[in-house]
Amino acid sequence: MPTEVAIRTQALTRRFGDLVAVDHVDLVVPRAQISGFLGPNGSGKSTTIRMLCGLLLPSEGSAEVLGFSVPREAEALRLRIGYMTQRFSLYEDLSVLENLGFLAEIHRLSAPRRKARIDELLGLFELGSRADQLAGTLSGGQRQRLALAAATLHEPELLFLDEPTSAVDPESRRDFWEILFDMVDQGTTILVSTHFMDEAERCHELAILDQGRLVATGAPRELMDSIDAAVVEVECERSRAARLHLEGLPEVKSAAQLGTRLHALVDRSVDDPVARLERSLADARLAASCRAAPATLEDVFVAATQAGPEHAR
Repeated sequence: MPTEVAIRTQALTRRFGDLVAVDHVDLVVPRAQISGFLGPNGSGKSTTIRMLCGLLLPSEGSAEVLGFSVPREAEALRLRIGYMTQRFSLYEDLSVLENLGFLAEIHRLSAPRRKARIDELLGLFELGSRADQLAGTLSGGQRQRLALAAATLHEPELLFLDEPTSAVDPESRRDFWEILFDMVDQGTTILVSTHFMDEAERCHELAILDQGRLVATGAPRELMDSIDAAVVEVECERSRAARLHLEGLPEVKSAAQLGTRLHALVDRSVDDPVARLERSLADARLAASCRAAPATLEDVFVAATQAGPEHAR
């Protein structure tokens, strides 16, 4: 049975003057899954999300979200989606309860439904004891939970989250993701942008963006298994010198230091990459041990962004 599609874009593009922020992106997001945008700051994640929400007009291309053509049917679409921005965007001089009550009126929830839904969200996001506290005085994790409560107040089918955990502690991030998985189990589709590799691994599907271009797509495990490079782990007492040496070899795409170890991405045309690196390091008088290693998502990101869009899956 084919998977239902929540979002489909064709050549979606956004220019700001001479800057191409999003460059001909073809994207398919399945329903009832968590799909992730992975990329550095400036890669086009936020701009793409704003176009999909109907908040920003595309310069070129098309998008269909929940069956609505964007931006032509953006007004009708907004009743069916939720959007949580990077920065806390609720009223800091209103209490938690006042913020949720105001948004309930905006979404035209009936009085009985409004009270039931707000009570439900205060319990779900553990904000009951903070109901009368001003939003501006909440901690980072509490603000995050309030923002998600506000974005889901009207029970949207599709939720856009733009780097939602960039300002919270690891425990809050973990709890936040548990809530997201519960929402998906209930049928919500989620598109989340992130630059955290551990969060990207939690997604069902990933789209990696670089300089506005889609350079790789697929499930995290699929991407790691099909990386276009051999991964060699190098241990050397002089790890910094070893990294500089490896980065100078034409067959090495990158060498990243992980504590006392290095992860080197080697061109697949090299017959025995482990032996090749060991010999080269030995010739440079850098005693090192090398072994083949499984790819990490960071390895995938480096390989994909260096390869360019012509190699995107």
